[in-house]
Amino acid sequence: MPIPPVIYEDDTLIAFDKPSGMLVAPDRWDKKRENLMGLVHDKMGHGVANVHRLDADTSGIVLCTKEKAALDFVSGQFQSKTVAKVYHALCVGAPEPKLFVRSDDPRDAPPAPLAENEFFVDRDLIEDEAQPGRMKTVRKHGKVSQTVVKVLERFQQFTFVECRPLTGRTHQLRVHLQYSGLPILNDPFYGDGVTELKLSRLKRGYKGRVDEKPLISRLALHASRLTVRHPVTREMVTIEAPLSNDFEVALKYLRKFASLK
Repeated sequence: MPIPPVIYEDDTLIAFDKPSGMLVAPDRWDKKRENLMGLVHDKMGHGVANVHRLDADTSGIVLCTKEKAALDFVSGQFQSKTVAKVYHALCVGAPEPKLFVRSDDPRDAPPAPLAENEFFVDRDLIEDEAQPGRMKTVRKHGKVSQTVVKVLERFQQFTFVECRPLTGRTHQLRVHLQYSGLPILNDPFYGDGVTELKLSRLKRGYKGRVDEKPLISRLALHASRLTVRHPVTREMVTIEAPLSNDFEVALKYLRKFASLK
């Protein structure tokens, strides 16, 4: 498989648009499974290193550095939580406006004023002992996890949201959205396990193929934007990855046949 598209590159940084389904680094159980960094090292050498990771099922930006000094500088920003990250997700469910700002938990106090149609999720995460490899929310005594969610568009039975994670925990967005009543479409761990997004579900009188496939069949979560301080210039750099074609197609038909406007 070829290396994913390069969406930013200079003398010290390089960023890739990782497709859904690809691991960032080698799997601990299956070392032979193809992964992004394996492909990068084969073509560009082992001097290129990733400074963060995405779930295999999540598409979008993976930022790497080309030298040790840059790796240390950028990694420090991730550790100190000063990197601004933006994700987009297509979720199952369509909340009422009164749910946009949560008030049932006194800990849900945002670090800054919220914009219209935003809500703040502040729920600790711990590993789910009953389901190894999965996470669950707890009120306290877990790893602090915070996310700002903005509802961008509401459709019949679906919602398109923008997420700004203030922390970087495993499965954070997936669990926080599930907790908020908006599980991500096609999430095998935290989704509703039932809903598929097919054109026949949206379009009345659908007369398409009998063996119809979903408009989007993978986890509908995309890492869209990343802002870091450059290791050389010390200027802020914003890297963006456009939504993948299947994501855009899904939104196109939702806007055409299921808009609530």
